[in-house]
Amino acid sequence: MKIGNLDEPNNADGLAELIKADHSGHMTKAQRRKNWWYYYKWYVIIGVILSAALIHLVGNALRLFTKSPDLQIAYVGAGRLPDDTAAALEQIFGSLIADYNQDGEILVQINQYIRDDNAADAETAYAQYASEVSLLGDISDYESYLFLMDDPEHFQQEFQVLAMPDGSCPGDADYSIDGKVIPWTDCPLLSRADAGYYTELIDGQSVTGTNQDLLADLYLGRRYFYNDRTTENREGCDSLWELLCNSLN
Repeated sequence: MKIGNLDEPNNADGLAELIKADHSGHMTKAQRRKNWWYYYKWYVIIGVILSAALIHLVGNALRLFTKSPDLQIAYVGAGRLPDDTAAALEQIFGSLIADYNQDGEILVQINQYIRDDNAADAETAYAQYASEVSLLGDISDYESYLFLMDDPEHFQQEFQVLAMPDGSCPGDADYSIDGKVIPWTDCPLLSRADAGYYTELIDGQSVTGTNQDLLADLYLGRRYFYNDRTTENREGCDSLWELLCNSLN
């Protein structure tokens, strides 16, 4: 390895020159830089690597290196949607919205929260608990504007987050879903969209079906806002909800 014009470590003359100059106290600026680099270069290199790794981790955690979604949808169901179905949802809703945040890309994000009320083992029960905590975080942080549910009555009884038809808060004692949800099959913009097929492994067997079949029993609702804090791109999301309601059979 070379440092400037010095071989390391077999250039004994060059190294001896640096050491001699150091002891004599008459090192030039160039010699001092070379001497410092000789002893500390690996600290610098390791520091740069660790700093880059830390920046990468923090940036990903804060989503500094990813584009912000225009619309977030929370799926709450007894079973996880296949990846193909989640991708189909992103495509369907992506075709109905605009670039709300004007970042040059239309992006829909599906947040899946799995409900398993009959967890038979500790591992499943822990996963259920973690999913519920994540859902509570989603609600409290105003992340998802829409909620896609297989049991909207249970969801509203537990969280009472679905908005009235006009977008306002329901009364304290109102846990009903009347006028607050749209059945998937009643909305042509959703139920008649080309959603394609899904493939997943169940008990080691490959199972294929249509995404519309999986989505047919779901209900869509929007959340209400009781103060000035809202989801991102609220105005655009409100326009999407109005579009869906106006298309109902």
